[in-house]
Formats: sequence, structure tokens, C-alpha cells
Amino acid sequence: MESSSATRRQATRQKLYEAAVTLIAEKGFSATTVDEIAERAGVAKGTVYYNFKSKTELFEELLRHGVGLLTSSLRTAAEETDARGGSRVEALDAMIRAGLVFIDRYPAFTQLYVAELWRTNRAWQSTLLVVRQEAVAVVEGVLREGVAGGELSEEIDIPLTAAALVGMVLVAALDWQAFQPERSIDDVHSALSLLLRGRVSGR
Repeated sequence: MESSSATRRQATRQKLYEAAVTLIAEKGFSATTVDEIAERAGVAKGTVYYNFKSKTELFEELLRHGVGLLTSSLRTAAEETDARGGSRVEALDAMIRAGLVFIDRYPAFTQLYVAELWRTNRAWQSTLLVVRQEAVAVVEGVLREGVAGGELSEEIDIPLTAAALVGMVLVAALDWQAFQPERSIDDVHSALSLLLRGRVSGR
């Protein structure tokens, strides 16, 4: 069991992550100061440096933490489908929904993550690539099982298809939140579900 000080530290880090992500989403990384992060989190400035060596380290850990949560929710969706005897396509469909739920819950983090993914020469670029690969690898694993079990075509390019599915969910969800917020999560999920199941061509 975690000690109370470890639990407290985790709660403080969570507050700092939430403060940092909203401020950086509003103002950008460079314009956000450690003072502002501490103030938004309701902690002393020294607390930020006690938990993280620098603003850059805080941001790097924030990316790692956020993508870790996404990866874990994708894995859980796949495992739950497997446990009830569902197919690999059903597992992918459940993962699409889990991704939408995550993005709906953490919109500021998702915007940041997508923006940072395409920037280069950032201190945290290598961390970002590693955590992105962990999320994509979960999808790759399900695709590989689907091909091995004869449920999916052997012709599919697994790494590219996995990246495309993750990208589809991220971009569609951001579009939903920015331009079509009146739509429900079920609505967005069913549109992406049709794409996944190849039922868009009308055949």
C-alpha cells in the first residue's frame, strides 16, 4: 500500500499537471511561467521545484502521464472485449470509444499533445515519440491478433494502420469538440465505427 506521503505527492503532481496543461493550452509553453503554474495549482513555487527540476521536466512528465492514461484506457478496452469473447474488430471499436472518452475528459491535454507531436527540436521530442509508440503499440497488437486469427486481411500494413486509427480518433475528436460540440459521443463513435468496419464505400 502506498504511504500517505507518496499519495500526497501524487495528488500534488496531479494538481500541477492540471494547472500546467490548462495554462500551456491557453498561453503556450514559453509564455507560461512556473509562478503561474504554482498559483493555478494552489501551491508554493518551491513545491513545483520539489516535484520537478524545471518547467521542461514538468511538461515532459505531463506528456508521459497523459499518454500513459490514454494507453492504459486503450489496453483496458481491448482486454475487456477479449474477456467477454469479442472479436478483434470489436476490440478496435471499443478502443475507438475509449479514445473518444479520454479526449472528452482531457481536451486541453489532447490539444497540447497533438500540437507538440508535429513540432521538432523540443527538449521532450524523444519522450513524446516513445510514449506515442506505446499507445500505437496497443493498437498494433490487436491488429496483429486479428490478422493471425484470419479476421483481418493479411494485406494490411499494421504499423501504418495502427497510427491511422489513433490519428483518426484524435483528429475527429478535436474536430468534434471545436466545430461540432452539439454532437454526442455515441454519434461520433458510430461515424468512426462505420469507417473501421469498412462500410463507408456503400457496397
